[in-house]
Amino acid sequence: MARKYSIELSDKDKRYRSENNPNRKDMDSDGGHRTKHHRIKEPRNHERDCSSNLPYVPPYKLARKMKEVEDKSSIEYQKLTWDALKKSINGVVNKVNAANIKNIIPEIFSENLIRGRGLFCRSIMKSQMASPKFTDVIAALVAVVNTKFPKVGQILLRRVVLKLKIAFKRNDKPLLLAAAKFVAHLVNQQVAHEIVALEFLTVLLENPTDDSVEVAAGFVTDCGAMLQDVSPRGLRGIFERFLGILHEGEIDKRVQFLIEGLLALRKAKFNGYPAVRPELDLVEQKYQFTHEVSLEDEIDPEDSLNLFKLDPNFLENERRYEEVKKTILDDEESEDGDVDSEDDESEEEEEEEDQQHMQIRDETDTNLVDLRRTIYLTIMNSLGFEEAGNKLLKIKLEPGQEMELCTMLLDCCREEKVYRPFYGLLGQRLCMIRRVYQENFERCLVQQYSMIHHVETRKINTVASFYAHLLSTDALPWQCLAYMRLTEEDTTSSSRIFIKDLFQELASQLGIRELNQRLNDPAMQESNESIFPRDNPRNSRFAINFFTAIGLGPLTENLREYLDNLPQHIRQQQKEVSGEESERSEESAPSSSDDESESDRDEMRKNKRRRA
Repeated sequence: MARKYSIELSDKDKRYRSENNPNRKDMDSDGGHRTKHHRIKEPRNHERDCSSNLPYVPPYKLARKMKEVEDKSSIEYQKLTWDALKKSINGVVNKVNAANIKNIIPEIFSENLIRGRGLFCRSIMKSQMASPKFTDVIAALVAVVNTKFPKVGQILLRRVVLKLKIAFKRNDKPLLLAAAKFVAHLVNQQVAHEIVALEFLTVLLENPTDDSVEVAAGFVTDCGAMLQDVSPRGLRGIFERFLGILHEGEIDKRVQFLIEGLLALRKAKFNGYPAVRPELDLVEQKYQFTHEVSLEDEIDPEDSLNLFKLDPNFLENERRYEEVKKTILDDEESEDGDVDSEDDESEEEEEEEDQQHMQIRDETDTNLVDLRRTIYLTIMNSLGFEEAGNKLLKIKLEPGQEMELCTMLLDCCREEKVYRPFYGLLGQRLCMIRRVYQENFERCLVQQYSMIHHVETRKINTVASFYAHLLSTDALPWQCLAYMRLTEEDTTSSSRIFIKDLFQELASQLGIRELNQRLNDPAMQESNESIFPRDNPRNSRFAINFFTAIGLGPLTENLREYLDNLPQHIRQQQKEVSGEESERSEESAPSSSDDESESDRDEMRKNKRRRA
């Protein structure tokens, strides 16, 4: 990383180097690759790996030798079976991929993983180190094996974590990246507990360097989706540390960009980086064994399992594993059979449903993107508006997709630096041929006017010129002007620019007199009340001042007359109101006199009765 590459020797290596051979150099974690090219002779031991003792033997010769041995429990036969087991495990592990992993699983269980658990772990680690891009596939294979043999998964996790610690201490970045990726996918498969991932990230970010932050960012990218589900608090703390490193600004710009990309990935909920791909999700959560290993613990990798040892109960152990293998494979076949039967039933039900109603929905909008591309290329590659109109009308559109054509035509027009009459003529042609395009262009006008404050001034001019052409040629009904209300409260600077450009373009195409006649048409009075408001004198004066300022004052003659006659209208309305009130009072007066006469008569009758 940022520090210089250094190797720390263990106490055992130091003693051996000082006492026996001072010229001996240190070995790497695998114990086989020395910094010197010369070989050092070591005492022979029958417990060493047999590959160092025996030359390469072809498979057919090895099988023939095993048949020739009569004593199946002898050391010679056990060595041959050990060598065959190692080659078989290496071959199975090396050919696994996402497509054939379900077929590889029975093959790996057919090998004696109890006797060869050390060989299996070593082969898995070598394969992952050689091809880190297949780490998720290898982790899926380990997850399946871990369900049947948890001890194998525990040994593998210990060795991977130990390699992680060694790479971190030696500042070996390639080895650290590979080991970190393996741990991340073991966490995704829930073979390793999430506390291992959080502890590793804490160690990396405690004293951040460019390389340690880069490794941490890649690690979170691989297993961030799983940590978000199982430990959101821990992941939040890690991202707070990332933000602190970013704000300190002591790391390289490239690493700062990595952190910013990681923050964006978290905001997108790790979209594109799932914890487990669907084809590799082979184990249910309730059947998985999760192991906990701490970076602070002293880890025993159990390297002796990689070496051949004489087994006194060899035949008995082989027989026992045959029974275990038969049980495992039978269980998997029964599960596969159940799954196949369920799949067959579900497929039959789906076929029946599909026969009843066949309907395919495009949830990815791929067809919509292709349609927009086709419309755009058709418009851009046409020589004239007639050719473009004919080509666009030949496109097969589903019901409701006419709006996309209108939107694309308007977008193409808006992106031009200067308005081109080509787009207005094309829009006019579409509206004249089919009424559905007329309705959709009117709907687009409403949308454009409501969002006009987000549009640049240059684009406002081109859109206004486009709709001015459609209105001047009667391709659109003039009633669509009712959507625009010209008052100080209901308009913004952008909407006023749009109305100004629209009416100035209409005046240039039709002339002031023709435009005034169109606006004063009795059929247009209700629609014009929004442009020439009469509900409030203040709004009327605002409209008059607006059109006068843009040079279209003659359009407001009727509105000026209305304002001049407004006091007379108010007086007349007041007289009408007072007349109605007097009539109501006169109607109520005779009714009151009648009531009084009736009351007098009642009193006279009462007096007569008393006298009598």
